Amino acid sequence: MHKIDKIVFLERVMRERDRFELLMNRVGFMRRMTMKGVSGGRSIKDILAHILAREQFIADRMAEALHGEIYIPCRTRAGMDIFSGEFGYPDFDSPLLDESQAGNWVVEKYRSIPLDEIVAQEIEAFINITSAFERMPRPMLDKYNFIERVADHTYRHYRRHAMEVRLWLNSIAAKAK
Repeated sequence: MHKIDKIVFLERVMRERDRFELLMNRVGFMRRMTMKGVSGGRSIKDILAHILAREQFIADRMAEALHGEIYIPCRTRAGMDIFSGEFGYPDFDSPLLDESQAGNWVVEKYRSIPLDEIVAQEIEAFINITSAFERMPRPMLDKYNFIERVADHTYRHYRRHAMEVRLWLNSIAAKAK
């Protein structure tokens, strides 16, 4: 890949982020953000907590790489418990991860955290990702497959949740008629 690919990728991440934020703005009122039923029994707040956890995960892996630290995905349940206790989120790259259990764990962890705090932390995690990406030399991006991993933990994840949010918004609009 050429250096321009790094710039193009970052532009894509930012463009997808803008789309996601516009969708969140469409949701509107804070009370709507906490209404259950957007994705199963989850709310927008729960979805944002899940996005925060995934973004913080990749931001931390990027920071570790920049500091020469090596991350190895957890291979045991005990290792997964230690990891989540240390970092405050599941090991999303572990082959042992059960995505639904991880989602439930994240929702429970952030249940009592105010929405505005989740949003502030999520924005900070996103900024940390883009900042690390900009500072990271191309060989390091390639060595750790960060282009693919950042896409998975940011905009590809936004897209999955955006579809659920749009369906939910459409159902609300249909009920209002």
